[in-house]
Amino acid sequence: MNSHDHLRKLLSDPRVSKDPNQHWPGYAEGKVVLSSVLATWVGVKNMFNAYGDDHKRLRSLVSKAFTARRVNALQPWIESITERLIAELAAGPQDTPVDLREGFCFPVPIEVICALFGVPEEHRPELRRVVDGVFDTAATPEEAMALGEDLYKLMGAFVADKRANPGDDLASALINARDEDGSRLDEIELLDTLALVLSAGHETTVNLLDQAITALLTYPDQFELVRSGERSWDDVIDETMRWQAPVANLPLRYAVEDIQIGDILIRKGDRILAAYAATGRDPERHGADADQFDLTRAAKDHLAFGHGVHYCLGAPLARMEVKTALPALFARFPNMRLAVPADELVPMSSFISNGHHELPVILNPGSAG
Repeated sequence: MNSHDHLRKLLSDPRVSKDPNQHWPGYAEGKVVLSSVLATWVGVKNMFNAYGDDHKRLRSLVSKAFTARRVNALQPWIESITERLIAELAAGPQDTPVDLREGFCFPVPIEVICALFGVPEEHRPELRRVVDGVFDTAATPEEAMALGEDLYKLMGAFVADKRANPGDDLASALINARDEDGSRLDEIELLDTLALVLSAGHETTVNLLDQAITALLTYPDQFELVRSGERSWDDVIDETMRWQAPVANLPLRYAVEDIQIGDILIRKGDRILAAYAATGRDPERHGADADQFDLTRAAKDHLAFGHGVHYCLGAPLARMEVKTALPALFARFPNMRLAVPADELVPMSSFISNGHHELPVILNPGSAG
């Protein structure tokens, strides 16, 4: 099913749950045991997999990190990070390939989310390794099991460090809420909530930056609309989210009862995969040219940030990061081009995360001569 309208209805339908312990009978009864990376997505206890009152409770605790005041306060920090990274790129190779995903797309959001949650420098390399693993759906069962263990070791060490050294950050606030009143957040929910926001809080924005840069360098006529002021960076964000959703498919949801949607009957207990990448290309919604990147497209209502009660809390922050980073990057390197044809870029080994292993570009073609 790749219907925009069908998915939109399901995402806002109260008969659709994300809690497998309540609404996936085989899993709840122990008849289904997951041994892949999917176990990490299904088995966690946080707002991502919560339903009803539990979801409201957990989301209300996390939402404090993404108020307009907190997000706006990060603008100078985002600008500072962007300026530093661009200066580092400018000091490096100009006419030979550089990996922009590694040198720009990744460090912008990871530094922002780590600042928001007070993640110390020594935890960041391991955080990246674990998050990469969480999204690697090609991992073996053995690798997935080891990843799960490493994830909890990392979160446990992080929480212990924050308990000993609390700060003015959301991690400290969540830990304080847990320690003051365990009914608001138990220890597993605390660890899983931190794992969720630290991973989803940067991986999706990495992919958004990656795919937006790819789009603008692949469709120069569209980029010219931005340069001329005919189209905005908001248009770039929304069309990129539609054209290449940063999260291609998001597991899992479950039918609380039988649901008839169009000519499809979803049975109670059936699993539902939200296919954001497919619905972004729905020709019924976006026209026969839905596979093309087009900033003049009329429909802007993509579902890539989600919809309904699980709409992405970090969407305003992601928009701010991209609207800050992209104009600065292209202003400094106006002639930048891909170092390989776009169809030779290697996608990540994931059916969840939609980005590239590398984004090789030439920052300043012809600078050597």
